Amino acid sequence: MSGTNTTTSSTDWAAIRADFPILRREIDGAPIVYLDSGNTSQKPRQVIEAMDDFLRTGYAPINRSAYRLAGWATDRYEGARAAVARLINAPSADEIVFTKNATESMNLIASSWGGANLREGDAVVLTHMEHHANIVPWQMLAERQGIELRWVPLTEDGQLDLADLDQLLDGAKAFSFTAMSNVLGTITPVAELCRRAHDAGALAIVDACQYVPHNVTDVQVWDADLVAFSSHKMVGPSGIGCLWGRMELLDAMPPFIGGGNMIADVRLDGFTTAPVPAKFEAGTPPIVEAIGLGAAVEYLEGIGMAEIRRHEMDLTRYALDTLTERYGDDIRIHGPDNVEVRGGVLSFEFRDIHPHDVSQVLDERNVCVRAGHHCAKPLMRLLGVNATARASLYLYNDRSDVDALADALDGATDIFGL
Repeated sequence: MSGTNTTTSSTDWAAIRADFPILRREIDGAPIVYLDSGNTSQKPRQVIEAMDDFLRTGYAPINRSAYRLAGWATDRYEGARAAVARLINAPSADEIVFTKNATESMNLIASSWGGANLREGDAVVLTHMEHHANIVPWQMLAERQGIELRWVPLTEDGQLDLADLDQLLDGAKAFSFTAMSNVLGTITPVAELCRRAHDAGALAIVDACQYVPHNVTDVQVWDADLVAFSSHKMVGPSGIGCLWGRMELLDAMPPFIGGGNMIADVRLDGFTTAPVPAKFEAGTPPIVEAIGLGAAVEYLEGIGMAEIRRHEMDLTRYALDTLTERYGDDIRIHGPDNVEVRGGVLSFEFRDIHPHDVSQVLDERNVCVRAGHHCAKPLMRLLGVNATARASLYLYNDRSDVDALADALDGATDIFGL
């Protein structure tokens, strides 16, 4: 669901902000203004404490030992899997595969499903707004197996231009696209794109890394086939990501990595795999990180994903209006103006100042933004820039953070005299 009407919220956002210890830190006597959640999110005390408690009182190997401590650890690990399934309304927790991050999830899809099902001349459709993680694995497959890549272009305001989508999908085996651009903030019509992929006989693969942390996600309503996202962008720890897939697809896909835990039997003449999801979770898994991810899901559910979406829509509208009213043509913010179809990602150019210089000047005011190509170089070229500065909002931000960003941009003006 891309749009939720802004309404008066009863949520105590100041109390939520207080849950994040790092936001109380000061550098040179001033607080941090963290506006880089599109890169990675900060962690609430509930996640930190859950991981700390598990390490202190419950850490043990999972799935392999019969003693009670190991059984309890296994239950906690599988409880995190169930929590993720609940968050995205997956039909079964067994359809949730834990990976290292969303990048590994996308590589798993391209290597395992793509390697087994695509042949020379087969086509995969992507879009011009994709992250490198949803480009490079397919390009690697194209080099190995000779597949064709087709591209959905963009409109002037940074949305998908779907005028020729049916032609692009004609004969394609897969359509792999982002649910929300990490550069433009654009929220794509996921359910429609999945339907049109299926109408053309193609698989629908969704990079939901920027979507799941910020919005209600329902993979069954989307009618997607495979969906990837990461813990570290949704107030959880780094080192663990998620891949959801339809069980019949996951069952048919060959394993991605071989080793312990992913096998049912190994003989001198071959092996048989364990059932999904263990089939794709070779080796010692990120046990502690899974505990943190489970706590992160519970934290987000406690607030409500629809409530988080409403908060971010209000804050994004405030940010767009504040920056454009204050700086006019001196600032160019990429992506749609309509907050119904965009998230809280603001990639911008400011006057003629290089984005890295903008970032450095903002850092002197403790305003944390990212500058660079945001792992989307093809999109940067289409925008006609080498890089942008990017401020990205999340549930712990408020209007004072936007005001701090706007004020800090004056510092760039003062230093560079523009």
